[in-house]
This record gives sequence, C-alpha cells and structure tokens, in this order.
Amino acid sequence: MEATENFTFDVIVEIPKGSRNKYEYDPEKKMIRYDRMIFSSMFYPSDYGFIPETLAGDGDALDALVLVTEPTFPGCLIEVKPIGLFRMRDEKGPDAKVLCVPVSDPIWNKVNTLDEINPHLKREIEHFFQVYKDLEKKKVGIDGWEDREAAIAVYHESKQRYQEEN
Repeated sequence: MEATENFTFDVIVEIPKGSRNKYEYDPEKKMIRYDRMIFSSMFYPSDYGFIPETLAGDGDALDALVLVTEPTFPGCLIEVKPIGLFRMRDEKGPDAKVLCVPVSDPIWNKVNTLDEINPHLKREIEHFFQVYKDLEKKKVGIDGWEDREAAIAVYHESKQRYQEEN
C-alpha cells in the first residue's frame, strides 16, 4: 500500500457545488447525463462525483465529495486527497462517500484530516444527505463520519472489488 501522507487519486465531478441538478455518468454513452432536479429546495454543499475504476458496495462507483473554493463542472477531473469518510444508507443500501480536497486548490490543499474541517460544514453535509430525498418519499439514514484512514481503506476495497468484477 502507498504511503498515506501523499495518497491522491482522481475524481470525476458529476454535480458542481451549489447545483440542484442531479447529473450521473452514463458508462454506456461515456457522457454525463442529466438525471433530474432534486425535489428539495436544497443544493449540493460540495462538488460531488465518483472515483473512476472503483466499485462500492451498492454496485456503483465509489462516491466522492470534493471541498472546492469555486464549483467546477460536470465531467471535470480533479486530483484529490482523501480526508475523511461519510457513511450513510439509502434505498439501495450502504452508501459511503469519501470526503476529499483538491491538491491544486491553495485554499483547501493544506487540509489533511476531518478534524480540520469546520464542524458546521460537516453538519451541513450531513443535513443535506439526510433530507434531500424526503420529497421523493425515499428515506436516508446517516451513520456518521470516519477518519482519513477509513476513507483510504474503503478506496482500496472499492478498487479491489472493481478489479475482481472486470
């Protein structure tokens, strides 16, 4: 396993920070597809996307939240470092999300651990994911935050699962 202090990977952004539009990568078309506008009058608290060549427990690529100063755009590839793991459950089962910061953003790239994130921002992220599907009559459960090492472990598990499936 690589040294964790310099551990980075790429994330493909599906949804920019501040958007209500839900975009998803369509692997068949190899393009970003507009899925829907989220039903709640809320917006994504960070850029949101996935880690290529991973397979999470829900059968999708491993999700990632990227703390950015300015929103990017769907399809943007960002080199990031993981700082924590957000665990939740939705209608498809467990749904972990790796919390990351871009290595090339000088506002965020000095952050290395979950403890360095403003507690209110963590609560905003929790609240968003707890209620954003309410008006769709879908229930979500929040299981909380874990540290950087847990995020790296889930990343490696998802990479291994992807390699075994492909």
